[in-house]
Amino acid sequence: MAAKKGNLSISSENIFPIIKKWVYSDHDIFAREMVSNGCDAITKLKKLDMMGEYQLPDDYKPSIKIEVNPEEKTLKFTDNGLGMTAEEVEEYITQIAFSGATEFLEKYKDKTTEDDMIGHFGLGFYSAFMVADEVHIDTLSYREGAKPVHWVSDGGTEYEMDEGNKEGVGTEITLFLNDDSLEFSNEYRVREVIEKYCSFMPVEIFLSKANAEQEYETIDEADLKDDDVVVEHIHEEAKMEEKENEDGEKEMVEVEPAKEKVKINKRPVSLSDIHPLWTKHPNDCSDEDYQEFYRKVFLDYKEPLFWIHLNMDYPFNLKGILYFPRINTEYDSIEGTIKLYNNQVFIADNIKEVIPEFLMVLKGVIDCPDLPLNVSRSALQNDGFVNKIADYISKKVADKLSGMCKTKREDYEKYWDDISPFIKFGCLKDEKFCDKMKDAILFKNIDSKYLTLKDCIEENGGEVVEPNDKKDEAEGSGDENTDENKVEEIKTTIYYVTDEIQQSQYINMFRNQGQDAVILSHNIDSPFITQLEQKNPTIRFQRIDADVTENVKEEVAEEDKEAFKATADSLIGIFRKELGNDKLDVKIEKLKDEKVASMITLSEQSRRMQEMMKMYGMGNMGGMDMGGDCTLILNANHPLVQFVVDNKEHENVSIICKQLYDLAMLAHKPLNPEEMTAFVQRSNEVMMLLTK
Repeated sequence: MAAKKGNLSISSENIFPIIKKWVYSDHDIFAREMVSNGCDAITKLKKLDMMGEYQLPDDYKPSIKIEVNPEEKTLKFTDNGLGMTAEEVEEYITQIAFSGATEFLEKYKDKTTEDDMIGHFGLGFYSAFMVADEVHIDTLSYREGAKPVHWVSDGGTEYEMDEGNKEGVGTEITLFLNDDSLEFSNEYRVREVIEKYCSFMPVEIFLSKANAEQEYETIDEADLKDDDVVVEHIHEEAKMEEKENEDGEKEMVEVEPAKEKVKINKRPVSLSDIHPLWTKHPNDCSDEDYQEFYRKVFLDYKEPLFWIHLNMDYPFNLKGILYFPRINTEYDSIEGTIKLYNNQVFIADNIKEVIPEFLMVLKGVIDCPDLPLNVSRSALQNDGFVNKIADYISKKVADKLSGMCKTKREDYEKYWDDISPFIKFGCLKDEKFCDKMKDAILFKNIDSKYLTLKDCIEENGGEVVEPNDKKDEAEGSGDENTDENKVEEIKTTIYYVTDEIQQSQYINMFRNQGQDAVILSHNIDSPFITQLEQKNPTIRFQRIDADVTENVKEEVAEEDKEAFKATADSLIGIFRKELGNDKLDVKIEKLKDEKVASMITLSEQSRRMQEMMKMYGMGNMGGMDMGGDCTLILNANHPLVQFVVDNKEHENVSIICKQLYDLAMLAHKPLNPEEMTAFVQRSNEVMMLLTK
């Protein structure tokens, strides 16, 4: 062919803004584009072979070779795909009118599937000019009689094309790196980039350094392959040792037979795992396979809790593996790593539009050929297809968890403490997920037993009422008010604990009376139980210190009620006076546990109001003192309380009242600095009294 010069239909000056927007800020992504194009070329050639339009050589091994040359400051990508003619180079490279993959699919739409193609676009090649001052293409088409082509461009508006000297079908792209991108002439930097983007490409990728010294390895002769380059045959004599025989005589015994070995040129090792675990059927994968893959991909040597294998063909093609990692710290729980792939080509980490927000803690891989390589967040946000993927992932996670709860309850309970915050968050964010998980939500009680919501209701003497049952009741009743009263009548209280240490006094009281409570210690629990109450009007959650239950109180005999009321009024007056708070809410009760002198209760409504204000950073808005809603409960059966009643004028009454109040507050919430200082000083005074 005659030498030719021409103008590109687009120049580097106006293509760079497009490319940079398209690939975000990752200028190393050019490597992915070069390799992806090579993979497409190989895929096309194999398709042509299958369709009988080309015959591959018997020794054909698809591969992409990458060579770094620090001396010449070049980076070379070579594939043995279908190559290009001069006309095709001009069409695909110089015009960027459409992708070669696009035309190929259109031509063979009845004989192949789109899912096999990676590219689908024509701009990928030009990402090379982000790192290169000049790019050369040497290519030879598979077509009979085709001549090699040599193409050169410096990224400007002009190119040169002439007959080349390439031998063998395929394409070789050489990047002459600019001064700002010389890092890509370093073997280890390129290895890092390839492992980032191309670890699971469907074609083997080999990296080498130009003019590097030949490395060798020694193998057994029996393991020799046809393409191994033999340097030397090595005979290893048998190993002999002197040992005693049965007669006690020493003799030389063969302990290791003679071996025939060969020294060969070191075999290249592919940087790409062409058959990643997610492409296999779950039945063909062992637990060890999943764990090894997890360690390899995420460099996390903490064993994952469990995993979910995604394998969907309709209505869209999606494969992947999601892992629930072990969460050790609050920081770890912020975000996991979900790697997105398109036909085994890396796209991005953690595209939130594809992964439901509450599942971002997971680690895993998702491969969806229908996702574009040039991911645009704005496009994804408005893509109904993407929403379907997110819904599917959410459904699969819910199915897995609910299935485990039913069939592997013991294992599920082991995982629950780790995964519960994210499951509850998912219930708050996704109505469908919540409905699927309603019977798989667990509550750990104060005896470390795991209960479902149904179990909790039954443990507290309630009756499980399904939403449909309530609907039927409402339909059968002509009076709405009557129905509301009915719901209120059957409401079951489920008690809960937020801090096992802080609320230990209340827990012991519950245990002594055979009452149960569940532990809800995470920040997510407050909005979660509010949601449960909305969905289940027959239940209410109440913290263990919100009120004194009838079970822990003694009834006052009818004949003693008047005297008890007088005592109570007297105590209320004394405590308000000594504590300097006329508005202090004080109640006197006869508690069954005589070891408890005082305690604080705070209504559930007030507590949730406090939590909501804290969540929104409102604090004591407008000077409102939420602590004013607390109630001081005094146990009339305790000797200290009785002492105050009997010795109103005693010099130590003041210190006893203040100490009982602070002790009750300490079991309720941490004291502020001033209160704690006063409490410590007063405690010292109490101990000094013991010395007199």
